[in-house]
Amino acid sequence: MDLLNPLDAIFLAVESREHPMHVAGLQLFEPPADAGPEFARDLYEKMASATDVRTRFRRRPSRRLGGFSSVSWDHDPHVDLRYHLRRSALPAPGGLPELLDLTARLHGQLLDRHRPLWEARLIEGLDDGRFAVYVKIHHALIDGVSAMRLLQRVFTDDPFDTRLRVPWTMGGPTNEPRPAESTLSQLRNALPRMATTARAAAGPLRGVLDGRLELPMTAPKTMLNVPIGGARRLAVRSWPLERINAVRSATGATVNDVVLAMSAAALRTYLLEHDALPEDPLIAMVPVNIRHVDADSDGNMVAACLCNLGTDIEDPLTRLTTISASMRNAKSIFTQLPQVEAMALSALLMAPLGVSLIPGFDALPRMPFNLVISNVPGPRKPVYFQGARLDSNYPLSIPFESQAMNISLTTNGDNLDFGIVGCRRSVPDLDRLPGHLEAGLAELEKALA
Repeated sequence: MDLLNPLDAIFLAVESREHPMHVAGLQLFEPPADAGPEFARDLYEKMASATDVRTRFRRRPSRRLGGFSSVSWDHDPHVDLRYHLRRSALPAPGGLPELLDLTARLHGQLLDRHRPLWEARLIEGLDDGRFAVYVKIHHALIDGVSAMRLLQRVFTDDPFDTRLRVPWTMGGPTNEPRPAESTLSQLRNALPRMATTARAAAGPLRGVLDGRLELPMTAPKTMLNVPIGGARRLAVRSWPLERINAVRSATGATVNDVVLAMSAAALRTYLLEHDALPEDPLIAMVPVNIRHVDADSDGNMVAACLCNLGTDIEDPLTRLTTISASMRNAKSIFTQLPQVEAMALSALLMAPLGVSLIPGFDALPRMPFNLVISNVPGPRKPVYFQGARLDSNYPLSIPFESQAMNISLTTNGDNLDFGIVGCRRSVPDLDRLPGHLEAGLAELEKALA
């Protein structure tokens, strides 16, 4: 029996039709110069022939323990690749709006819990000759850092290297599970690990209650913090890292501080446009990797840092200073804790997501943050897949209940690629956010000029 850690269990437990709990990526590729008209079709057939599926991509929720599926994993012995990997074409004119419309529909659809929790789609028909790949994986299986590390092993920096690498075949040995034990025997063997996890959760919880760890639990309610539906809307855009690094160098902030300041400015403008900016600053949950160097374990290994976005501050440089100080304080909280306790504390901060879905619990305190903003390191130089150059790599994550928007970004060569996901019903004018992000960066540059 493969037990889930507390955070992974929450991601499975809170999922519903209105709350799909998968993360995804949308990559755009430029085919090689000598590619023929059947390049994408031939690529699909090659990918579908990669049947050596590794353990992570065989996992599905266990039906043991009375059907309670948020405790452990089963492993599918026969993965139907033609189900998990599909091929699509865009309608004319085949521009970015058509691509985002298709991807938004795919991103709003639940993964089938009777099968391994991942799907991929190769998309043709773009008007500029490129093709796209959309891959989604349940968040209980993978976090952003391990997903990006996996993706980078798929790519190569050699445009002439056409060895086939696909995510579901990457990793170490296949590690097929041992012959099935009885459910009672599996549970008996798992109980010591369950007890260890419970003790780990109790440590940071006592710290919070005793006041040894001070956490910002004061996120104001905004128009983004409302019940959500399952349909999604997407917006994407890329920025040169050179511009972000110039602000970083001039202010002593980090790259992550600068992108948080861009996001804060965009959110401030967006809420002002809708006459909905609260007096108190918005709080972002910023996942921070706590996985040991070069470790690539399954599941989630992140700390849930809470950051004051300073949206109540008009001056952009003062807002950036506030964000930098808040992130330093949040990181210091988690550096005091062992890895397992840091993860347990993160699960505690995320727990209201699940509790808020239980009937009769509407009167509980509101969530300690307004949205998630995630920055995941990606490839820092040009990379290729079957000779096709990766042009854009947009991460697409999860709006939660009462968290109708998510902002994620990743490094892609000399750019930062942003993917913004919103509830289609609750977040009007999502397509304005990229322009507001640009304005937020521009006002920082102007203030430093």
